[in-house]
Amino acid sequence: MQDQADSQSGTRDETPSSRSVQVLSESSAPSKSTAGLRSPSELDKSPKPSLGTRRATLGLIGNGKGQKSPTQTLRVPKRASRPSLHSTATTVLSFADTHTQLHSDGSQRTPAHSLRSISSRPSLASLRLDTPIGHRSRAASEAGETASIYSLAPTVGAGADAESILGDLLVTDQRSPGWKFLHEPTEKKSESPVVPFDTGEPKADFNREFDEIPDVDSDGSNEVALLEMWRSKRKHYLILSAAGKPVYNRHGSDNLISSYIGVIQTIISFFEGSGDELKSFTAGASRFVVITRGPLYLVAITKLGESDSQLRVQLEALYMQILSTLTLPTLSNMFSKRPSTDLRRPLQGTEVLLSALADTFTRGSPPALLSSLECLKIRNHHRQTINASLLKNKCKDLLYGLIVAGGRLVSVVRPRTHSLHPGDLQLIFNMLFEAGGVKASEGENWIPMCLPGFNKNGYLYMYVSFLDVLEAEKREEVSSPSIRKEDRLAVLLISANRESFYELREMRDRVIEDLETNGEMNIIKSAIMAGRPSTTDIVSGTVLQHFLYKSRSNLQYFMPSYHPTFNTLLERRRLMSVYHNLHASVHAKAGHLKVHHCISREFIALAWVTPAFELYCVAGPTTSRSALTQSANKLVQWVKKEEQRIFIIGGAVF
Repeated sequence: MQDQADSQSGTRDETPSSRSVQVLSESSAPSKSTAGLRSPSELDKSPKPSLGTRRATLGLIGNGKGQKSPTQTLRVPKRASRPSLHSTATTVLSFADTHTQLHSDGSQRTPAHSLRSISSRPSLASLRLDTPIGHRSRAASEAGETASIYSLAPTVGAGADAESILGDLLVTDQRSPGWKFLHEPTEKKSESPVVPFDTGEPKADFNREFDEIPDVDSDGSNEVALLEMWRSKRKHYLILSAAGKPVYNRHGSDNLISSYIGVIQTIISFFEGSGDELKSFTAGASRFVVITRGPLYLVAITKLGESDSQLRVQLEALYMQILSTLTLPTLSNMFSKRPSTDLRRPLQGTEVLLSALADTFTRGSPPALLSSLECLKIRNHHRQTINASLLKNKCKDLLYGLIVAGGRLVSVVRPRTHSLHPGDLQLIFNMLFEAGGVKASEGENWIPMCLPGFNKNGYLYMYVSFLDVLEAEKREEVSSPSIRKEDRLAVLLISANRESFYELREMRDRVIEDLETNGEMNIIKSAIMAGRPSTTDIVSGTVLQHFLYKSRSNLQYFMPSYHPTFNTLLERRRLMSVYHNLHASVHAKAGHLKVHHCISREFIALAWVTPAFELYCVAGPTTSRSALTQSANKLVQWVKKEEQRIFIIGGAVF
C-alpha cells in the first residue's frame, strides 16, 4: 500500500491535470470502510477537489472559430441554461465597438478611470452594486442571473491613456439637473408635468420655459422677481459684440441682464488678451459654450446636458440666421468702420426668427442634431411626376424650386452644379413654419434672403405661396397640434433676379394646375393628412417606441410619429435628451464606437453607426437586449425596402 501511495504521489507531481482528475474520482467514490459522518480532522486531511485549469483566453465573438463580425446585422447569442464560469460575449460585435451601461438604482458609476488600467487579456468584471468600483465581490462567480451586477466591458488595450468614450452620459453626474430632467418620473394623468431645476429650487412646468419675461418697472420693484424667473430658465442664448454691446438674448430684456452680459464679455476678453480662446466652461449646474464669429460672441447656457459640439452647431445656426438678414460683407463693414456699432437696429424685426430657432433647439430638433432633412413619405413614381411638373414649367431665372409640407420636403429641382445646404433649408423652414409672421400670412410672399451655405456675400429672392390642405369644415374636426402644424403646403421658388416676381408667380400657377390635373396634389394632401406612421405600423410587433434613422449619403433622416408614447412637450424633450446623449457617445473624439447600448430605469436605448446610416432607437425599460437588436435589424431592412419613398435620392436637376 505504501508503494502504491508513493506511485500515486509521483504521478500527481508529474501531471497536475491528471492529479485533479484522479482526486476527483477518489473523492466522489463512496467509502466502504467509513460509516456516518467523518471527524473534522479527517475532513482536513481529505483531498480537496480542484476546479481545473482556467482557459487562457475568452472568446469575444461567439464560440465558433473563424466567425466573422457582421457589419450590417446585430445578433445576440442564446443564453445558456445555467450561468457559466466563463464570461461570454453579449453580441457578435467586438467590445471595441460596443459598450453597455447599466443604471438600476440611479447612482453614478463612471468607468472612465478604469479604462487606463485594463488588462490586455479580454475579460469581464462582475461587481456587486453595493461594492465600490475596483473591489471584487467574493460571491461574484456564484452570483448567477438573479444577482445584481455591474458589468464593465473593456474598450481599449493595455496602457491606453484614453478618456471616456461614452461622452456626457457617463461623465456627467447623474444627480445633476440635466440628469434629473431626463429621469425624473412624471404622472401620466397630469397635463402639466413638473421637473425640478436644482435641489433647492421649487418645481416648475417645462411649458413655462418659453414664457416671455416682462420688462423691469420704472421704479425697479419687480427686478428681483424677474431675475429669479430668468435664472429658472433651463436654456439661454446670448449674442453680443466684441465691444460688449448686446445684440440678442432669448430671455429677459437688456436692462435686466446687462450685468451678466458685462461679466461674460469680461471673461471672454480676458482669455483673448492672454492669446487664448475661451470655448466652454461650467458654473454650478450650467454649461457655457462660446463661439466667436468675426465681431460677434455667441454664448449658449444650458442645464439640459447637451454636449459642447451640439451646442456649437446650434450657435452656428443662430449666426447663419443673422447672416441671412445682413450678409457677411455688410456685417464686417459695419464693425470695421465703427466697432461699437449697435446691431439691434439693423436686426430689428428679425428677433422673432432668432427666438423661433432658439425655441426649436430647446424643445429638441432632430434636423439640427443630425444635420439633415426630413422628407414626406410618398411613392417614388408620384415624386417623379411632381419633379417633372416643376421641370416642365421652369422659368429661365429659376435657381431652386421646392414643394414643402410642414417642414418636410416633397420635391426639389436644382441646377446640376449646385446643391442645397441643409443649414440653408433649416433657415427657410424656420422662417416659414416656426416664425409666426410668415406662417400666418396668406397668399404670396416675396422675401429677400441670404443663404450662407450657398453664398454668404449676397441675397437671393424667394417667392413663397401657401396652399391649404384642409377644407374649412374639416379643419374644425382636427384637434392634433401636429396635424395643424403640417396642414399647410408651401411652394418655394428661388431666384437670383430681384425682378423675377411675376415670372415666378406664373410658374407657380402652371405647376399647381398640372398637379391638380394629374392628381398629384391629392396624393400630397393625403400623405400630409396621414401623418408619420407609428413604429408598429412600420415593423409589426416591434418593441421600439421611437427612432431616428439618418441616411448619411443623402443627408436625410426619417422618424415615426411621437404618438402614443411621447405626447407631451416634456416627454419629447426627454426623448431628445436621450438622442443627444447617444449621438454624443458615438461621435466622441476620444472613442470610435459603432454600437452603443444604454440601459436606464426608464428606457433602453441603442445607437448604431455604419458608413451608410446612423440609427438611434429607444424602447421600454423592460425590453431585452435581444428583442431590441432584432427590432433594429428589422427596421434597417424596412428602410432599405422603402428607401425610394422616404428619401429623395438625387432629385431633379437641370
